[in-house]
Amino acid sequence: MNIIYIDHYAGSTRHGMEFRPFFMAKRWVREGHQVTMVASSYSHLRNKNPDMKGRKTLVETMDGVRYFWINGPSYEGNGMGRIRNMMSFLRGLKRYQVEICAHGRPDVVIASSTYPLDIYPAKKMAEHYGAMLIYEVHDLWPLSPIELGGMSPKHPYIMLMQRAENECYKSSDYVVSLLPCAKAHMMQHGMAPEKFVYIPNGIVKEDWEQDGVDRVPVYADKLGRYHEQGYFLIGYTGAHGIANALDSFVEAGEQLRDQKMKLIMVGPGPERERLIQKVKDRNLGDVVELLEVVKRDDVPGLLRQMDALYIGLQRQPLFRFGVSPNKLMDYMMAAKPIIFAIEAGNDLVAEAGCGISIPPEDSSAIAQAAKALAAKSQEELEAMGQRGRDYILQHHEYDVLSREFLEVFRKPRMHP
Repeated sequence: MNIIYIDHYAGSTRHGMEFRPFFMAKRWVREGHQVTMVASSYSHLRNKNPDMKGRKTLVETMDGVRYFWINGPSYEGNGMGRIRNMMSFLRGLKRYQVEICAHGRPDVVIASSTYPLDIYPAKKMAEHYGAMLIYEVHDLWPLSPIELGGMSPKHPYIMLMQRAENECYKSSDYVVSLLPCAKAHMMQHGMAPEKFVYIPNGIVKEDWEQDGVDRVPVYADKLGRYHEQGYFLIGYTGAHGIANALDSFVEAGEQLRDQKMKLIMVGPGPERERLIQKVKDRNLGDVVELLEVVKRDDVPGLLRQMDALYIGLQRQPLFRFGVSPNKLMDYMMAAKPIIFAIEAGNDLVAEAGCGISIPPEDSSAIAQAAKALAAKSQEELEAMGQRGRDYILQHHEYDVLSREFLEVFRKPRMHP
């Protein structure tokens, strides 16, 4: 099968986020299929963008996946520069259709950019070659900029996006959603119910199996010393941004002063320095500690040294459609109990029975959950963590998810 996977922001293990398209495509290639990944040469998500050296397009192969890069201008923020970048990608999809499909007639075309505008060139490509058309939904646009960014539904940009989203649901053979509870919203915008397929984000099992046995975990001396002193360690790893609701995690430390407990935070982000100062201002240094950022490869070893892990997000109406945080799946793979402080349409922690679910942005609830976990026996904690790991391996490992996606390709066409 010949698959064209269009994702403006697609990355790889060489380039950085976003990883999902690459992890899917690599496994399809391993199954004997041919995949061309079409992406813009510039994305703010990647650690490293391809060097185009003035070329308008670039073709390269990574782990058997053929990447077709379309030269796009760099940008900062969400202003006109990013819009120009989007427009350059959409023009390139139309202009270079023949080159994109140089390896033969595609059987499947996937439109997977965060914004829905790539449905138009993807639809033309699918119609030209008689291919199945799949729309993959990461976030709901334009609902996300409306509810998170405060943009008016009547803004011309939003109205353009809304027409495109409606076209996605109308024209696609199937809609693959990372959001488990989005079906009703999509049906309101014209999707036939039988088109909906839920395939969440996942993890790569090998990343955890290759975490070196002989390798000393990052911060092993410090964290080992805390364990020797009898501390119960609750960790947070990942972005330190407003959306992560870390103020409540820090404030929980005020209610844990009399406990043999430490809240450990590791990660980058615009809120990090402010949170460091907040810990100092509230004299919480004996309870809350912010450590320097570690490399991605060091995360599994870091998580395994914790007794429990914390994840939280601000309360947002948009989460009613469900959430699929990569960080949560890392936590579950680490086989540690989890404090889950997110109000959403789904709750993997509750489904797996691997932790305690509490309301978001509630420092008292965090402190109570921390005390409840610290009171459990080591056997109870290990059993709780193992349930999370078993759940992820069964439902969210990319070998499993890629096969589920392949089954969509084999379904009957909705628009023959």
